[in-house]
Amino acid sequence: MKSNRSMSIFSYTKQVRGFRKSMKPTNWFHTILFLLLIPVTIYSCSHQSARQIIDFMSGWRFRLGDDTLAYHQDYDDSGWRVLNLSHDWGIEGAFSKDHPARPEGGGLPTGIGWYRKTFTLHKAAKDKTLFADFDGVYRNSEVWINGHHLGKRPNGYISFRYDLTPYLHFGKEKNVLAVRVDNSGQPHSRWYTGSGIYRNVWLVITGRVHVDHWGTFITTPEISEHSARISLNIKLHKRFQDPATVSIISK
Repeated sequence: MKSNRSMSIFSYTKQVRGFRKSMKPTNWFHTILFLLLIPVTIYSCSHQSARQIIDFMSGWRFRLGDDTLAYHQDYDDSGWRVLNLSHDWGIEGAFSKDHPARPEGGGLPTGIGWYRKTFTLHKAAKDKTLFADFDGVYRNSEVWINGHHLGKRPNGYISFRYDLTPYLHFGKEKNVLAVRVDNSGQPHSRWYTGSGIYRNVWLVITGRVHVDHWGTFITTPEISEHSARISLNIKLHKRFQDPATVSIISK
C-alpha cells in the first residue's frame, strides 16, 4: 500500500430481525438514525490513542484589509485585533445602500480579511496525524500553515479539512495558521451572507492509521416488514508504506 492512500478495507453486514409488522415509517427513521450513531474504534499493533478533537476557536488575530505577506510564519501581527471565533466582520460595520453588496445583500461591508492563530504542540503529537477542520468560512478562503499553502475553498457554506502534519513544529517552536478570506466580489447574493470564519474550527489529532474523513458509510440495502440488512463500510487512511495490522471494533 502506498503512503497517503485511503482504502476501503472493511465491510460489515448484519441482519436485524424481529421488527413488528405494525412498525410505522417514523419508527424506521429513528431506528436508522440510531444506527448512524454507531461508534467505530481502531486498534493497531502500536496501541495508538483515541482521536482528539480540540476546540480551536480562541486566540485568533484579525485584520480587515489585504496584505500579501500575511501568510508568512514570521509576519508581525502584534498590531492585529485579538478575537475568538466565530466571527463576522460585516455585521460589525454600518448599514449603507452604497456598499458593494447592495441592499439585497444586506447592505453591510464585505471586502478581504485575514486571520492568524499561533500555537504550539506537545512532542507527543509528533507521531500523530493532525488536521484543521473548518465548518464554514465565507468565502474564497485560502489557508497556510507555517507559510505553506494548503488550498483554496471558494464556497462559503461547505465544511473542509486540511492536513497539517507535514509542516508542523513540535515542542517550544511555534506554529502559525493563516487564513485569507475574500468576499470582495460583490454583488453575488440575494441575502446577507456575512464575511469571515463564521463557524467552528477544530484541531483533530489522530493516529497514523485512522478512519478517513467521512470514512464511515452505513446503508440498508434490504428492508422488509420483518427484518433489515445493514451494511457498514469503513475507509481507513495510512500515512506510511510499511504494513500495519489493525483491528476495527464497531459497537
